[in-house]
Amino acid sequence: MSIRTYYDVLGVSREATPEEITNAKNSLAKIYHPDANIHNHIDTTTHMQEILEAYQVLSNPEKRTAYDKKLSGGKGRVFRTFKVEEPREEEDFSFVTCWNAAAKLQDTVKRSSWLLSRESKQKSISDKILEKLGKGDRMEKELRAQLDELCQQALEYITILKDSEIPMDYWNPDAMNWVLIHWGQNQNANYLTLFAQYDAHVNRDKSGTHRLRLKSQNRQFHHNLKKLLSYAL
Repeated sequence: MSIRTYYDVLGVSREATPEEITNAKNSLAKIYHPDANIHNHIDTTTHMQEILEAYQVLSNPEKRTAYDKKLSGGKGRVFRTFKVEEPREEEDFSFVTCWNAAAKLQDTVKRSSWLLSRESKQKSISDKILEKLGKGDRMEKELRAQLDELCQQALEYITILKDSEIPMDYWNPDAMNWVLIHWGQNQNANYLTLFAQYDAHVNRDKSGTHRLRLKSQNRQFHHNLKKLLSYAL
C-alpha cells in the first residue's frame, strides 16, 4: 500500500540535505500559510500543520534517523487527513516534486538572465579595459562554467516536468501555485485535470490585463530559457 511520508509532504528526496529541507519548508509555507489564502476562501491550515510537522522531524537529526528507520521497516506514518489508496504507477509520486522543479527552474532561468545581462554590460562598457588587463578570457571562462552548470540544472528540472506531462505553458508560478493548493486538498485528483481547471479559473476570474501579463511573463520566460539552453550547450 502507498504511504505518504514526511518527504512526500515537503517534496524532497530521502537524501535531502538540511538546507534543502529548510528551503522546501519555507517555499511551501509561503503558498500554504492560511493568511496567504484567506482572500481565496481556501482553508490551508491542515496542510500548513503537516508541513510544519514534517519539518520538525526531518530538521532534527535524531528524529530524522528514527523516522528513517521506521520507513525502512515499512512502518512509515500515515497522515490522518489522507486516505491510503492503492499505489500509483509512479511510486512515491507527489505533485510537490513537480512544483519544486518548476520553482527551481524559474530561479535558474532568472540567474542565467542576470549573468547574460551582466556580461552584455561589461562588454559594452569595459571589454577593452579587461582585454588590456588580461582578464577578458578568464571572465569568459568563468561565465561559461556558470552557464554550463545552470544549463545542467535546468535540464534536470525540465526532465521532471516533461516526465510528469506538464506543458511548458504551466511552468509559471501562478499556475503551479494554484494547482498545488487545489491538489493539496485532494491528492487523489488528477493534477493535469487541475491545470484545465486553472485555465477556466483564469478566463473566468482574472481581468484581461492580468491575462495579458501572464502571457507576457510566459513568453519572456520561454525566451530566456531557450537562450540559456542554446548558449550553454
